[in-house]
Amino acid sequence: MPKLKTHKGAKSRFHITGTGRLMRAKGMKSHLRRRRTKRTKRLFDEMVPVAASDRSRLKRLLPYGTG
Repeated sequence: MPKLKTHKGAKSRFHITGTGRLMRAKGMKSHLRRRRTKRTKRLFDEMVPVAASDRSRLKRLLPYGTG
C-alpha cells in the first residue's frame, strides 16, 4: 500500500499533543484587535481542542500522528 500524503494546510493549522489530542487555534486574531481588552486578546492565544465532529475528517488529512 502506498504512503499517504499529509495535508500541509491542516498540518500548519492543527497541533497534535503528546497524548494524541488535536488542538486548534482560535479565529479572529488578526483584524480589529485594538478595541478588545487585554484579557480577551490573551484568550485568543490559547489552543483549544478540536470538536469531536471534525476529528474523523482531520484524521484523514493528518494520517501520521493521529492514532
